[in-house]
Amino acid sequence: MVKINSKKQGFGTAPVFFTAISTILGAILFLRFGFATGTLGFWGVMLIILLGHMVIIPTALAISEIATNQRVEGGGEYFIISRSFGLNIGATIGIALFLSQAISVAFYVIAFTEAFEPLFNYVTQKYNVILPRQVISIPAMGLLSFLILKKGANIGVKALYIVVIILFISLAFFFLGKTDYSLTASGIFSQPLKGMDNFFIVFAICFPAFTGMTAGVGLSGDLRNPGKSIPWGTLSATIVGMIVYVFIVWKLATSVSPDDLVEHQLIMSHIAIYGFLVIPLGLAASTISSAIGSFMVGPRTLQALGKDMSFPFKRLNAFIARGKPDTNEPFNAALVTCIIAFVFVAFGNVNAVAEIISMFFMVTYGALCLISFLNHFGADPSYRPRFKSKWAFSLLGFVMSVWLMFKINWMYALLAVGVMMLIYFVITKYHKERQGLEIIFRSAIFQINRNLQVYLQKQKSLSHKLPWRPSAVCVSQSTFQRENAFNLLNWISYKHGFGTYIHLIKDYFSKATDEKSKEILEILIGKSDKKNSHLYSDTIISPSYTSAIAQIIQLPGISGMENNMVIFEFDKQEPHNLDQIIENIPLVRAGENDVCVLGSSYQKMNLKNDIHVWIKRSDIINANLMILLSYIILGHPDWKKSSIKIFDVCKKSDVEKTRENILKLIQDGRLPISSKNVEVIESDEKTNVKDIINMRSADAALTLIGFRIGQLKSVGADVFKGYEKMGDVLFVNAHAQKEIT
Repeated sequence: MVKINSKKQGFGTAPVFFTAISTILGAILFLRFGFATGTLGFWGVMLIILLGHMVIIPTALAISEIATNQRVEGGGEYFIISRSFGLNIGATIGIALFLSQAISVAFYVIAFTEAFEPLFNYVTQKYNVILPRQVISIPAMGLLSFLILKKGANIGVKALYIVVIILFISLAFFFLGKTDYSLTASGIFSQPLKGMDNFFIVFAICFPAFTGMTAGVGLSGDLRNPGKSIPWGTLSATIVGMIVYVFIVWKLATSVSPDDLVEHQLIMSHIAIYGFLVIPLGLAASTISSAIGSFMVGPRTLQALGKDMSFPFKRLNAFIARGKPDTNEPFNAALVTCIIAFVFVAFGNVNAVAEIISMFFMVTYGALCLISFLNHFGADPSYRPRFKSKWAFSLLGFVMSVWLMFKINWMYALLAVGVMMLIYFVITKYHKERQGLEIIFRSAIFQINRNLQVYLQKQKSLSHKLPWRPSAVCVSQSTFQRENAFNLLNWISYKHGFGTYIHLIKDYFSKATDEKSKEILEILIGKSDKKNSHLYSDTIISPSYTSAIAQIIQLPGISGMENNMVIFEFDKQEPHNLDQIIENIPLVRAGENDVCVLGSSYQKMNLKNDIHVWIKRSDIINANLMILLSYIILGHPDWKKSSIKIFDVCKKSDVEKTRENILKLIQDGRLPISSKNVEVIESDEKTNVKDIINMRSADAALTLIGFRIGQLKSVGADVFKGYEKMGDVLFVNAHAQKEIT
């Protein structure tokens, strides 16, 4: 019995359709389409309808698609956006959406007063008193608030059926009406466009007419089957509304002269049978139904925001989220909506309110279309909507939303974007733990990366023509003992290069070690985030250091280019792992990689000091790589107060020529190295270069020294020893000479 009853609870498709259609065929239709037709002509308004539906139809398709892929709960559009973009972005757009819905209530109540234009005219003529529109709008707003707060959504839905019947009767009488002008009018289809300099002003006034399309979506939490009712109700209302718009504009253009269309706000009453009665009645019905529709969905959006703890005050969230005990009707949220609506009703300017509404609705529609496009583009296998749109429609809707925002009113558009950025900043500061845009952009980024990787692999034949840049990988067991290698790779990968830092877990692969690797990876990612680094972190489980190196040098580079450099690291004071590094250097060289060995120091690195590059007679191949690495490292903001010094040790007879070659290399390569920072040192067979380096580079922040593979065979680990009193030393061995162009 419980299951049967539960199925009967909630609304069907009809309320979605009637809420939408009554808002679509609302105030703007009665009050502004005549002015638009008189100003722009038949084809000008057709262009408005076309442009408007280039946003509306893609949005309707996007909503229908998303609604059939996931259970749409209370909050309608806000629920869809927040569950796709994340709660922080969702709350930002949701607050803007709620404001537009609350302001819409005021807009329609203000428009409702225009139905009493004959009364205002009578009072003015009879008593010479100009009554403000608030004489009608404020009491009407009060009565509407009382009904919604007292009776809830049920009274709203019941009222919708009545007002929609009145609305369609008034439109029928309008189409049946004839005028003297209609008997003589001809050739409207051959008339040229006119008044195009005012096109977007008129478009801004008319656009709120199209926004009613999503009105029924806000009832999502009260529907029996949102996945069915939202697509059917929304799309059918959109299509019916568009058809009615076309015929109404045709009727206006063929029934009244352009001057009369511009001059008389309720020109439809001059055309319809019994127009003095049915058109004001239809206007009243359409505006009050639209107000009811907005009044039903706005509080539900706000209630959903409160349930998601979107605001930075717990008591405020609890107050807004609280509904009536039996029905969960958003009473408190409706009360807040009333207050906002009353403020704008008192303001009373229809056109200004229309532009404000348009901005926030455009943002919402653009977001919905973007969600649909990214889901198509990302090709997430979990995105399996029963109703399918096309990615091109969604992209069109997003682009048109953004473009039209700025065409309507660029100042309002910038203000809306600024307000939303401020809201997002506050929400993100309050909810740091929540994810943002990466939720939905992840799949799209995956697709872009996948296609780029495939493209780059296909273009490898051209790779020899590309300028060199480092794609370095570093493997270390000492991640949590010292950060020197992590920092070095961060500097290399900041701007000009790519870096992958891998923590080695020396063990056999098992469930336990796999869990351990995941925990360590989380720590590495957090560490990388704190340093705002651009390197990629990972872990590897391997029983030996050699097997780990063999695996790593075969890994594809995450940048799309193959890794071309391996960085080893050892502690200069306690070089326990130096022998195993030396053993594996030939393995790395077999893969045609450059080799760097970082001798880490426990001295605090002063990044204001210089980077020293030492070039010896045996460093013909290594020299350019060392200079390029020093330049790349210097590109990191940490080194902004540092500079590069180059030292070259050569024979006395080669001093001038060597200096000249280095200066030419610097000039031709446009390297930021002063000629004052180039020093050529004479040497002979008795010169101990290591002693000179220790003396000259004792205070250097980082020292780069070249080495040859042949040295390792003759002197072994001594190549890297003897620099214990210095700071960090990076020993460099190039697989091939690099060109500095």
